[in-house]
Amino acid sequence: MTRHKRRRIKGAVRCIAAVLVPVTAAAGVREVSVMRRAFTEEYAYTTGSTGKAAAYRAVADPEVISRIKREDELLSGADILSEGYGYAYENDTDREYLRLPDPLDMRADDPGTKPYPEVWGTGGDIVRMTYGKYSGNCFFDLENGGQVNNKTDIPNEELIRESGYYPNFTVEKTDEPLVLLYHTHTTESFEPFVRESFDPGFNYRTTDETKNVVMVGNAIQAELEAQGIGVIHATDIHDYPSYNGSYSRSRETILPILEKYPSIKVVLDIHRDAIAVDNCAYQPFIEVDGREAAQIMIISGCDDGTLGMPNYMQNFHFACMLQSKLESDHEGFTRPVLFDYRHYNQDLTNGSLLVEVGSHGNTLEQAQFAGQLFGRSLGELLNSMKR
Repeated sequence: MTRHKRRRIKGAVRCIAAVLVPVTAAAGVREVSVMRRAFTEEYAYTTGSTGKAAAYRAVADPEVISRIKREDELLSGADILSEGYGYAYENDTDREYLRLPDPLDMRADDPGTKPYPEVWGTGGDIVRMTYGKYSGNCFFDLENGGQVNNKTDIPNEELIRESGYYPNFTVEKTDEPLVLLYHTHTTESFEPFVRESFDPGFNYRTTDETKNVVMVGNAIQAELEAQGIGVIHATDIHDYPSYNGSYSRSRETILPILEKYPSIKVVLDIHRDAIAVDNCAYQPFIEVDGREAAQIMIISGCDDGTLGMPNYMQNFHFACMLQSKLESDHEGFTRPVLFDYRHYNQDLTNGSLLVEVGSHGNTLEQAQFAGQLFGRSLGELLNSMKR
């Protein structure tokens, strides 16, 4: 038996064990070795090979989604606005996708004090997978596509009614910015390319904005601006060198921007998830037109009366409309909207959401393409809302 086959069998055994014995992730995880999601036994495994390395692919139908990052206490921050980067269409007749620089080829003028690795070690297995449709009492389908994961005490029937309401804001035809992108956990990063194992010595955080979620925000920004949507992209680093207090620092960044630009209707905090169990890192992706895109998840916070978000349902209306648009454009692109008791600065507008783009097991290219798909769908949605 070859070493490659032994590695594949060992990885499958680990993942099946994780399926048969679900575990709950701890909150506030920063390292890739700690699980961030719980899984059920409803997995179907198939082997496959795409990209630069062969790996496993699974179709998952998990019922349990673990708790994610907790809200930090208020501190302070600074304001830096992105100028994005240039873009061009693939050709004059095909305007479907913008041609963006390959993230691996991009070089930051200043990669900061925590640069992206140039040499990679190996350790745990990377599991390539695709989340499928979810089942269970906490999940329900949206009429126009997509699902919601209801982790609150609000009955599904009530949320189903609410999901049908139009977003609680209007979109004017204006040259002023409509969308604000920012990153509470700015240094969150990704795999360099498709491969069989990850580097346990790298915690998947970097101050190099060509290799972290700023790169994803740039892809979203490029697609929005190509459709005439005004965007402000705040690229401040809020989670390094200190992780604690990230949400308070990002709040201090976006407050003056919202004050300066009252035209902003949509405020998106772009993150990446961290999905791992038993020394396996997960790479959730779909294929779109022969390319791989990381799967995404929208988080819409709910208030239990203690979070200071009395208008939380207005964000939920927008989350459901956006979720359905994304799913109707590319089936399987999204995981269910996570509706839970979270704050995440979503009290500031009625179009405020957190978006998890892939996981640390996804590649830079997958995350960038996911940003493009997301940005294009969002732009089409906002343009359809203009009056």
